Amino acid sequence: MLKTAGGLFIGGLAGCISGQSGTGSTPPSDGTGRSVSVAPVGDVSLESRPERIFSVYPQYADMAVALGYGDALNAVYVPEMSGPTMNHYYDRLNGVSFDWNDLATPLSDGLVPELLYELDSDIHFADPAWVSTQKGWTQADITDVREHIAPWIGNFYSGTHADPPAGYADRYEYYTLWELFGAIAELLGEQERYRSLKEIHADVHSTIESKLPPKNERPTAVRVTLGDGVFWTYHLNRPGYWLADTRPLGAVDAFADQNWEQLWGEVGYEAMVEADPDIILHLWGMTPDYSTEQALDTMANHPVGTQLSAVANDRVYAQGMRYQGPIMNLFQLEMTAKQLYPDQFGAWPGYVDGEPYPEIPKDEQLFDRDRVATIITGAG
Repeated sequence: MLKTAGGLFIGGLAGCISGQSGTGSTPPSDGTGRSVSVAPVGDVSLESRPERIFSVYPQYADMAVALGYGDALNAVYVPEMSGPTMNHYYDRLNGVSFDWNDLATPLSDGLVPELLYELDSDIHFADPAWVSTQKGWTQADITDVREHIAPWIGNFYSGTHADPPAGYADRYEYYTLWELFGAIAELLGEQERYRSLKEIHADVHSTIESKLPPKNERPTAVRVTLGDGVFWTYHLNRPGYWLADTRPLGAVDAFADQNWEQLWGEVGYEAMVEADPDIILHLWGMTPDYSTEQALDTMANHPVGTQLSAVANDRVYAQGMRYQGPIMNLFQLEMTAKQLYPDQFGAWPGYVDGEPYPEIPKDEQLFDRDRVATIITGAG
């Protein structure tokens, strides 16, 4: 067994699973068991290939797609938003796509046990600690789902290193995005795909680290979503996998000293102008629900917003989703690198609402699209 730095146990990652052949292998269906131990659920096992996978947040849906299990998904957070956003990236990977039509939306009326019984999944990609905080859920409900439907596996509070709820603190660990991806890959018998994608991710990080300018030459930035007259604000460099696409870039967080009680904060135009960041990263701006073009127009026509340097200098950029899995993370690292440091990583060409991730000249790409597509599809 291998224990990662985050305390996550993964069995067999050092070698190939018997019967598999490279990244294009077919997921096992011979009944051979797979197991992994992940906090807070402990040991999780599957006796055969899962045909129905329940996912709440799209980071796990993205993991499933990356490992060749996209067709097994039966639910994802707001599919009409998550699905098109994921496909904005997949459109640049030959042969990779996500059919989100007809998927259940688990949070439309709040997560309810009845939905999980109706879907009758083989595995639930959701953190029971988080589920315990949802309205109407008891510990007995969580146990019943695990014992009578399928196991849970997930770790929500690693997203921001927030405190887990009472009853889970003594058995909680914080993991990185790629540690969790490794656990899911082990459970699904797809270690080869995981290792190959992780190697690409390591190369991207190495490239970023080698080209970052000195700290005193980096821009100030904020990550926000413009709402109805307010900005929903998020940190850039704090711990957690929801910052896996901004923390490695090391920009100066204009709101670094702000401590919000929730996972995000809320500021008005005056606070934004006081911080006056060089760059505004408009989170969710590549989703169908939030238009960066409209947000920029709103700021430019607001008597206070028009004073923002990022607006005046045309440095308001569309971002993707915090709920990123490994494929999304690769694209969002590249995107953010170009938005923050065009001199080092090449200019960001801009994003048009509703369009796929923009074309990037091959010599300015931070990773090889064909290589990623071949790993996912097994076409090589």
